[in-house]
Amino acid sequence: MRVFVTGATGYVGTAVVDALAEHGHEAICLVRPGSRLRGAAAGSPRARVVRGDLLAPETYRAALADADAVIHLVGIIREAPSRGVTFERVHEEGTRRLVAACVDAGFAAAEGKRFIHMSALGARPGATTGYFRSKRAGEELVRSSGIPYVIFRPSVVFGPGDEFVNMLAGLARLPLTPVIGDGRYRMQPVSLRTVADVFVKALTYEPVDVAFDVGGPEQIAYNDMLRDIGAAIGRRRIALVHAPLWLMKPAVRLFERFPFFPITGNQLAMLLEENICREGTPFYEAYRTPPIRFSDGIREYLR
Repeated sequence: MRVFVTGATGYVGTAVVDALAEHGHEAICLVRPGSRLRGAAAGSPRARVVRGDLLAPETYRAALADADAVIHLVGIIREAPSRGVTFERVHEEGTRRLVAACVDAGFAAAEGKRFIHMSALGARPGATTGYFRSKRAGEELVRSSGIPYVIFRPSVVFGPGDEFVNMLAGLARLPLTPVIGDGRYRMQPVSLRTVADVFVKALTYEPVDVAFDVGGPEQIAYNDMLRDIGAAIGRRRIALVHAPLWLMKPAVRLFERFPFFPITGNQLAMLLEENICREGTPFYEAYRTPPIRFSDGIREYLR
């Protein structure tokens, strides 16, 4: 299949483009001027670059006309309003323009076309953060398009080169490891290998017109994630120091405007409300992909 991929230069996108090539598909990668493909995809004859902008459909209409399916991976976790980079503009308006271009290209009428969309775990009705609200709005645009779709909502994605787990590994190496709040809030981290696998399989597997929460096989408290990471890097015991929320919330509000500060108010709210698959993980059976435990997966790349 010829698959039009947005977000192809990102962390998940790089893995998905590589997986597409491994499965014999051709990736048509929308890449902004100044960016480039990474990983094995950079030199693969099965990865073709189309220079363009998600918000400017005229830059990729011809490429869409040549595609059998779309995998839409563009997303941001932090806004930069001064540069026009906001959740609403990227997740909602960007998706609106891409979906409209797909409809114009005949995706809703042609047999066999699919739109595979990456949302986020927590993008539910009544979401409390701007990030999750914009992700939910993007989902609704896909659902109402008339194009056969599959929506995936990944939890925290871990794997070689990830930002989150490697950042936590840096904290775990400190004499005292800081933790926001009590650290009992849970996550369901999922392997990058799993995520790439299901995105590619969704091109040909049934069902369609469905949405799946995508998490690992276990729900893990933040404190325990840090302990697992400590064990992976050879620190059998780490000293966790819990910073109370009454102190951290105003500090985050004060400093989140600065790019060097590691967390925003949106991210703090998402962390505290937990990031777990509340309706289970049926995608493992649907796509016949083996679950990878967090403690096993991180040992493959943390030292």
